[in-house]
Amino acid sequence: MMHPDTEIRYVSKEVGIGIFATKFIPQGTIVWIKDDLDMILSEEYIESLDAIRKEFIYKYAYEDREGEYVLCWDHARYMNHSFNPNCVDTAYDFELAARDIQPGEQLTADYGAMGEDETFECIPEEGTSRIRVTANDYLTYYTVWDEMAREAFKYFNKVKQPLKHLIGEKYVNKVNAVANGTEALDSILTIFINDEDEI
Repeated sequence: MMHPDTEIRYVSKEVGIGIFATKFIPQGTIVWIKDDLDMILSEEYIESLDAIRKEFIYKYAYEDREGEYVLCWDHARYMNHSFNPNCVDTAYDFELAARDIQPGEQLTADYGAMGEDETFECIPEEGTSRIRVTANDYLTYYTVWDEMAREAFKYFNKVKQPLKHLIGEKYVNKVNAVANGTEALDSILTIFINDEDEI
């Protein structure tokens, strides 16, 4: 579920639509969280569908750590990519505002942290030499994303959290400990690498 102070707006002919803040969203706020209304679909089921629905799901769903596809039930699926995102993924099935997000500002995320399974070219952006998302971006950029999440968590308990009640039961204690500074943040790398795997 997306933060309630967001809405869909037109971006451009090239990009299409995106998600924009309707009010100020401070750093450390949960801006998106996986919840029980999201559709969880197996690849086998998706492959059994007609071409039109299959294409839609692969375009808008993301693959989770269990290898299933999550299709967000609300406008979360329209969040656009940026190499300079203002939102950051965590290992706890939610994204945080990586910095203060102003009213009218588009919310963006780095698709490299979402487990994309193919390389695609991106619209050039100022301030970065990256021009494509690849399936292995997590191996190169996970430390950057982890640092963004650590910085955002410093404000977690200092801001309003309208989506906090949706944190998954298995993550509640860990998230509270990270926010309180009593435990270290789990790396986003844990989404991609099992304990027995080697980098």
